[in-house]
Amino acid sequence: MDNKKVIKSFKDLDVYQNAYKVSIIVALQILPKLPNSEKYDLINQLSRSSKAVPRLIAEGFAKKHQKFGFQKYLDDAMAEANETIVGLEHSRDIYKIDEGLCITLLDNYDKIARQLFRLSEAWDVFKNKRRMTTPHDDTGSETVKHKPSAYS
Repeated sequence: MDNKKVIKSFKDLDVYQNAYKVSIIVALQILPKLPNSEKYDLINQLSRSSKAVPRLIAEGFAKKHQKFGFQKYLDDAMAEANETIVGLEHSRDIYKIDEGLCITLLDNYDKIARQLFRLSEAWDVFKNKRRMTTPHDDTGSETVKHKPSAYS
């Protein structure tokens, strides 16, 4: 039995769903607890980085047909996830914001970063497989192109 699900939209990606869900939690449960003195620094940056992760996944998915489009956005999303981790650690360690919630969110963003890395690797393999195939006939089936070897 094949457990693979069809991905028709960025919303079908588990990593998008996870990133969106935790970005809402950051916005509603962490940012309001930070002091106003951090309005133009930690609050602003944490707000931007946490929201950027699902946005970059969505934008990158729209550019999946480009040679390196999707992977660039996945790399950028991973960078924003890492930046969010640092912001959450600062919130926890400097301002003592809800330590249990911060730990949960840190675990989630760590998982998201790993999911993004694995998706990027899998997309690279998929993209290279697609480059190695060409239409065979009018049925839409594909056949593998053979690379010329030194012996051809």
